Amino acid sequence: MSTGRLEAFSDGVLAVAITLLVLDLKASTDRAAGSLAHQLGHDWASFAAYAVSFLVIGTIWVNHNALFALAARVDRVLMFYNLLLLLFVTTIPFTTSTYASFLRHGGSDARVAVLVYGASNTGMAVGFTLILARLVRHNMTIRPVTGNPRSVIARFGLGVLLYPLVSLISLAWPPLMLIIYLLLAVYYMFEQTPFLRTQGASAEPG
Repeated sequence: MSTGRLEAFSDGVLAVAITLLVLDLKASTDRAAGSLAHQLGHDWASFAAYAVSFLVIGTIWVNHNALFALAARVDRVLMFYNLLLLLFVTTIPFTTSTYASFLRHGGSDARVAVLVYGASNTGMAVGFTLILARLVRHNMTIRPVTGNPRSVIARFGLGVLLYPLVSLISLAWPPLMLIIYLLLAVYYMFEQTPFLRTQGASAEPG
């Protein structure tokens, strides 16, 4: 299977997931619900969670393209790893909505919502790491990976450890999850596959 077909399918799934996020944002014209300003203030958790999850999925899309720019080919195992990634990505709209809804109420339900939202992001990180590990360890990249493959995979797969750790820490104060997940999204906005740029430079004549 060509990398193009896999990327096209993944792009479609990611586009649907990122669009579904906005469906949880709404305002009522019913006066009983209060003024628009009041509603926007009351629903701050929904808007904050939307912004963070939009950035997360957007960054997933960018890094997914970066990963498959490395791929010379894909195999059956890699396709299933990609499906695992998409499985968790498609849960993000639901877990975002759930987390935002119960965040406002607090209590034990808010802590459960933290774990649910964290599970989506942890699963996404696992899927991403498996994809990169498959590409690197089975020589499926367009050029041999420079540097230590183990350290390359560890750097990219940092979220496998951090996302569940953040979930546990946030049980004490659920809003903390949004702050740290925002910082993790910013971290992943930067190039996490620098060996691609190094390979490209080394391939230049002279």
